[in-house]
Amino acid sequence: MAFSLQNFTSLIKVAAQNNASDVHIRSNESPSLRISSELIPVQSKPFSTSDIEDIIKIITKDKKFEIDLDHLTELDGGMEIESLCRIRYNIFKYNGLFGIVLRLVKLQIPTIDQLNLPAVIKKISETQRGLVLVTGATGSGKSTTLTAMIDHMNRTRSSHIVTLEDPIEYIHKNIKSRVSQREIGTDTPDFSVALRSALRQDPDIILIGEMRDAETISIALKAAETGHLVLSTVHTTNAISTLSRIISMFPHEEQDEIKKRLATSLKATISQRMLKANTKSGIAIAQEIMLTSPGIRECILGEEPLNRIINIIQEGKGRSGTGSQSFDQHIMDLYNDDYITKETALAAVESESDFLQMLDFE
Repeated sequence: MAFSLQNFTSLIKVAAQNNASDVHIRSNESPSLRISSELIPVQSKPFSTSDIEDIIKIITKDKKFEIDLDHLTELDGGMEIESLCRIRYNIFKYNGLFGIVLRLVKLQIPTIDQLNLPAVIKKISETQRGLVLVTGATGSGKSTTLTAMIDHMNRTRSSHIVTLEDPIEYIHKNIKSRVSQREIGTDTPDFSVALRSALRQDPDIILIGEMRDAETISIALKAAETGHLVLSTVHTTNAISTLSRIISMFPHEEQDEIKKRLATSLKATISQRMLKANTKSGIAIAQEIMLTSPGIRECILGEEPLNRIINIIQEGKGRSGTGSQSFDQHIMDLYNDDYITKETALAAVESESDFLQMLDFE
């Protein structure tokens, strides 16, 4: 008996009702749900190879090309289940069998306030020009944070916002701005081609789903230098590793020039992690936020050690600061506001001894 769209929808409903962020499906295994960072098996019969192939046909039905299962090794894409959610999927081959990971994306776009992000995120979203980077590991919620920032811009300014996504997750409706969402592989071949094209579309704001290579970074910097606001993601864990990664993507003889361009154009980095929380969603986002200041520029240029950035970030916390904050400072805020437990905080902080000292001080 074929695995139907109704069967698939029922599985997704179970995932949504349990606030799962992801669904893991593999041949000859029962599916599992990612709930509050833990992978929980679903009590069901194992899915057969035939079931998996039926699911692949269901989720790829909107593709503009026919899927050849005999030669398929991996594929990314997105789809929508009407009135329920959107899905970002990754299909992959392992040991000759198919596996699928489904990321559930709510139809309603989350706001900065609903995500409980620091107030400075709104200030960053109101930047007129330059480069803003959201960084973190896979599954840390980078695209969700960017979506909330784009939504804030859409509601507060009259602009042309061009997004380049792989795949499109949330659908933005025109509110105060005009939003043009382009999907890599469907509307345009790749990020670098799409970005060059975007510069000819009279954009005010450009969102690049991911900066994967030196060419894309160079074009993004050019866009930021010519008066556009550019937002993107990098798979790095903090501000220092982000700067090091970007600079190292370029040949040694070009790195001094890239440092100068970054020092001029980079407005902020937002690095984040997902933590288990005492909330309905079960998730809290902890963020290290670096707002570029004269001291940060000196570090980027090499006039001061790059590692000094963490001290400058810590000094930015508080009323008289720039709005920057370290991970540990934000984790302390989340703990003090009862979003996370002491155990979760201690497991997440970079310096357990400093965190305990802050607790004693309070």
